[in-house]
Amino acid sequence: MATVYLAILYLFQISVMVTARTLPVHPYLLTSQLQKPISNIFDTSKYGILQLDNGVARTPQMGWNSWNFFACNINETVIKETADALVSTGLAALGYDYVNIDDCWSQWARNSQGQLVPDAKTFPSGIKALADYVHGKGLKLGIYSDAGIFTCQVRPGSLYHENDDADLFASWDIDYLKYDNCFNLGIKPQERYPPMRDALNATGRTIFYSICEWGVDDPALWAGKVGNSWRTTDDINDTWASMTTIADLNDKWAAYAGPGGWNDPDMLEVGNGGMSYQEYRAHFSIWALMKAPLLIGCDVRNMTAETFEILSNAEVIAVDQDSLGVQGRQVLVSGTDGCHQVWAGPLSKNRVVVALWNRCSKVANITAEWSALGLESSTRVSVRDLWKHEVVSVSKVASIGTKVEAHACEMFILTPQTVSSSEI
Repeated sequence: MATVYLAILYLFQISVMVTARTLPVHPYLLTSQLQKPISNIFDTSKYGILQLDNGVARTPQMGWNSWNFFACNINETVIKETADALVSTGLAALGYDYVNIDDCWSQWARNSQGQLVPDAKTFPSGIKALADYVHGKGLKLGIYSDAGIFTCQVRPGSLYHENDDADLFASWDIDYLKYDNCFNLGIKPQERYPPMRDALNATGRTIFYSICEWGVDDPALWAGKVGNSWRTTDDINDTWASMTTIADLNDKWAAYAGPGGWNDPDMLEVGNGGMSYQEYRAHFSIWALMKAPLLIGCDVRNMTAETFEILSNAEVIAVDQDSLGVQGRQVLVSGTDGCHQVWAGPLSKNRVVVALWNRCSKVANITAEWSALGLESSTRVSVRDLWKHEVVSVSKVASIGTKVEAHACEMFILTPQTVSSSEI
């Protein structure tokens, strides 16, 4: 939907060097949960100062969105069956609780009263009845609109209709709004997105506000007081090149995420068929490490066992949903074109999550020294492998390394032995 802005977004890519290097060390704001033995390498200078406090998004949103698999081929039966599948597979119990309808749910024009109207062919029962069904499953319903005169698929947008549309969404018991950026008349996003925030708040209903501005005007710099998440990139597609590019673009804004407001590198492509098992596993691992929204984008009614294995990894999900809420980032690159990578971030209880990511086309040994992870050199840790679901070392010191398959990612949690398990 935002392809025309791809060239602009590529300007933000983080360059990497051929030889090994540690990325710059930044000062960082200590909180009650950020204490030694983790040293000051993770920049949280913006942590907690920008986030919109409307009671939601204390951790990144989780759920499902219709666009990546279905695009405009949606109807109320698909949405109901998806809600059913989230419950029956156990994904809902793992936290995937938003069922989000994307573009193409409405008629091509507003009615004579100027209101949005559900497409009578695809949503004949209306959105309120659908919300009741989804709520009856213990889930939440999301909907889509646009901060322009039309949506990206040329249905009516909400620009200049913010109050009426927010009231309508609230009357339908909507829980989530994805707000896109097409047909925006050239008006700056800083002017177009706050009116819907105010309109949603005025309804008295708590509605998650997902800003989909594509990263065009650096929303991490201003959207924290406007929405609960903000897209930092162009639309993802189901390819290795798209996924890796987007991860690098989102990494730039790591310091701006935190409870209440999150950087959004777009939805998950896991299970849609364009990448390998190892690539999808890396996709899921890095999104969780980055504290990205985990919004499933495949057909959960027809998942393969491998897709389910990835999406249901409770240990990786717990990284994404960790209460500390500090976005992990790329901390070390080496190899040809920087394709041997280490990504890491602090977690609650003084733990560190580490991803050893091989973006090369051949198997590689990747190692991270403690200094690259923000750990003091003498710190001993236990190491838990989040994909093997087992402790692989009870007393590791100095570094962590392993063989990583091409385009694969191995993920670990390091727990310093000097920290009590009850410490937060």
